[in-house]
Amino acid sequence: FTSFRISSLNRHVKTHSDEKSHVCHLCLKAFRTATLLRNHLNVHTGTRAYKCSDCDMAFVTRGELSRHRRYKHTLEKPFKCSLCKYSSVEASKMKRHVRSHTGERPYACELCSYASKDAYKLKRHMITHSGEKPYECYVCQSRFTQSGTRKIHMLQKHGENVPKYKCPHCSALIARKSDLGVHLRNLHSYMAVAIKCSDCEAVFHERYALTQHKKTHRNEKRFKCDLCSYTCKQ
Repeated sequence: FTSFRISSLNRHVKTHSDEKSHVCHLCLKAFRTATLLRNHLNVHTGTRAYKCSDCDMAFVTRGELSRHRRYKHTLEKPFKCSLCKYSSVEASKMKRHVRSHTGERPYACELCSYASKDAYKLKRHMITHSGEKPYECYVCQSRFTQSGTRKIHMLQKHGENVPKYKCPHCSALIARKSDLGVHLRNLHSYMAVAIKCSDCEAVFHERYALTQHKKTHRNEKRFKCDLCSYTCKQ
């Protein structure tokens, strides 16, 4: 890659880095660049700046518009498998398809022999090792490994007692409207002065986002040996 502008080069170099320092203050999702973060924030605000020229649909990002046009209007499938007749609208689907030929499972568990074709399935598998139960019942504080299990629990055990006010920014369910207002002010209000994480360089404009982010450091092995692959927490 070459460029006449240093800004273009710097932006390109970030595509090779795993560093994602631009963090959404509402949902914790992190991005490599401020532009990607701005596109993501449109999801929360409902802004749909990219309008289809062939119908009334509008989208948050240019990529979503391109996918829509391929699926609904042009029917173009530019990504073609070199081993069979399969073709795809999206590059990500093609990558998953190719693994059906190669048998590749790039997402491997560090604690056992499990490996997956899908990053999400590996993340779900890791809970079986950590014993973590991140989903808490809002009524009785019972904890669960999956959100679906929590939902079933609340329907079966609590029925009509399930709080009716849902926070628009997190999974909290709250019984009274006034309590929802307090929750929003304390945890989700935008702070002009960002708070920095004490364990890394990430910064946040919302207290809830910082709290959730700090949970990611609980089991993090930040200390690495310079001579081998050993890592530890302390």
